[in-house]
This record gives sequence, C-alpha cells and structure tokens, in this order.
Amino acid sequence: MAETLSSLQDLANINASTQPEAPVHVQKLDAQGRAYATGKRKDAVARVWIKPGSGKITVNGRAFDAYFARPVLRMIVQQPLGIVSRTNQYDLTVTVAGGGLSGQAGAVRHGLSKALTYFEPELRAPLKREGFLTRDSRVVERKKYGHKKARRSFQFSKR
Repeated sequence: MAETLSSLQDLANINASTQPEAPVHVQKLDAQGRAYATGKRKDAVARVWIKPGSGKITVNGRAFDAYFARPVLRMIVQQPLGIVSRTNQYDLTVTVAGGGLSGQAGAVRHGLSKALTYFEPELRAPLKREGFLTRDSRVVERKKYGHKKARRSFQFSKR
C-alpha cells in the first residue's frame, strides 16, 4: 500500500524516482527523405511534404504565386520559414482542399510548421513560441432554427 515517510529526504527520493522524463522528439522522414504533416484551419485541410531544395513551392500542382495571389496570403504561408530562417532551403509540395483561400493559407502554415518540426526537431521551440504548432480551433458557428443566421433573428413585428 502506501509507504510511510519519516523525513524530507525520503520524500525527495520518491519524487525524484517518479518524475516523468521529457518527451524526446525525433526526426520523422519517409522513404524519399521527405517530412509529411497535415495542417488544418476552419474547413481547410492541407497536406505538406518538405524536402531539402532551393525553395520551390508547389500548391495543388500550380506555382505558389499563382495559387496564393494576394501578398498577405503568401506572407502567412511563409511565416514559419522566416521565423526559423530557412527561407530557401526546402522544397514544398502542398495539396490543400476545403474552405476559402484565407483558411487554406492558415492550414498550409500549420502543416508547414509541423513538417519542419518533423524534419528538424530542434525547431520545435521557436515555432511553438510563435503559436504556429497550435491548431486554430475557431470555426463558423452553426445556424439555429428560428433564426436567420447563427445569431441574427427575424425582424419582430408588433402588429
């Protein structure tokens, strides 16, 4: 059953022996030497593969600049690479589906951050500090019955 503790030294020995070890993050690569991760945001799901290269980004078989035409979306996608200063060191292959362009850009950013941590586990700390490894759980609120939208009611008529 329970041990009886007679001194603080006994307590320290028990605490030292039951301390769980910190998780060790290891490199996860496929047979082609790529790291793969899935990123999500709103209704968008992005599958991201990274491998060492010259910085070429392909999204759904198209060029990165053609798919994400707005500069803000391109900036969102490239944020993780800028934080860890690996801008032109990896080639990215991305397939993204669902949602709109803004949600897709957020999903690609999330997937890219996870893939970077799988390729280089030591990059986990700076990416986690910036919040790129956390899935943004905000989604559209559902429509309620008796309402026009999620919260908007029909106009009240007194007469």
